[in-house]
Amino acid sequence: MRKNVLLLETITDEALAVLREHVNVFTGYNDTDLKETLDKEDIHAIITRGKGQINKPLMDACPHLEVAARCGVGLDNVDVAEASARKIMVINAPGSNAATIAEHTLALMLMLIRNMYGSVAQVKQDNWGWRNQYAGDELNGKTLGILGMGNIGKRVARLGEAFGMEVCYWSKSASDLPYQFLSMEAVLQTSDVVSLHLPFNNETNGIIGAAQLGQMKAGALLVNTARGALVDHAALLTALKEKRIAGYAADVLPDEPPVQSLELVHHPKVIVTPHSGSLTATTYKHICMVTINNVVAALTGKGPDPKSIYNRHAIQ
Repeated sequence: MRKNVLLLETITDEALAVLREHVNVFTGYNDTDLKETLDKEDIHAIITRGKGQINKPLMDACPHLEVAARCGVGLDNVDVAEASARKIMVINAPGSNAATIAEHTLALMLMLIRNMYGSVAQVKQDNWGWRNQYAGDELNGKTLGILGMGNIGKRVARLGEAFGMEVCYWSKSASDLPYQFLSMEAVLQTSDVVSLHLPFNNETNGIIGAAQLGQMKAGALLVNTARGALVDHAALLTALKEKRIAGYAADVLPDEPPVQSLELVHHPKVIVTPHSGSLTATTYKHICMVTINNVVAALTGKGPDPKSIYNRHAIQ
């Protein structure tokens, strides 16, 4: 019997074709669409990307749910604890976005430290004379402090090193790496650029607040391509206004699209991209294909890659 799969968001055409080859595919891209599907179909797997929520009410509506999957790495929009309690397999694509997020992180660092956004904007306004008042610096010779040394943090460290930066880091535990492991306070105090690569959970929510921002160098830059809620944005805005740090660049916000964060977004020392770090053609296709292949394997009895099962220990 072919299993039924619910898509909460679009995926690549190639991944959709693979999915349709093996299972019945239904969509729930909006509330009306979702209700109509749930009223008519018995769902065995749900697939989301970054916005669609796989929560307790949705699981309640799918009593035969076997798989909850996200085409991506972070699982903020999947209730993993609830899924684990129900023995529902949670599938994601660990490590699949490390290269592209690391590239995006370095791009933000360069844009911020070299004031590239301002320079490009001025030239587009026919102000070539901007070069006479240009103020910027370079990454070479600076200290890069990384908070969170997972797959992405390691890649950022290597790229920073290639740019001539001295790398130090703090993580939950030290790793066998050629970089200095320091306390978080020491990383903040010594780094010219601090880059966040921590997962979002109860422990890391608001981990960069007024106290932590106060420990940073006056001319330091903060870069966040992890999760917006890692940073207390009210404290960040105050630190920027008081020039206690020199700039902030991010691909993530606690509210997307920004509403409460609008003042921060429009600050002249802030650069924000629209959570697009993983949306390159190469990575988007790869993330979707990896996830869909593992979902199909789970539903057809072939067994997905064990590394893709986020809660494999909880459901055994």
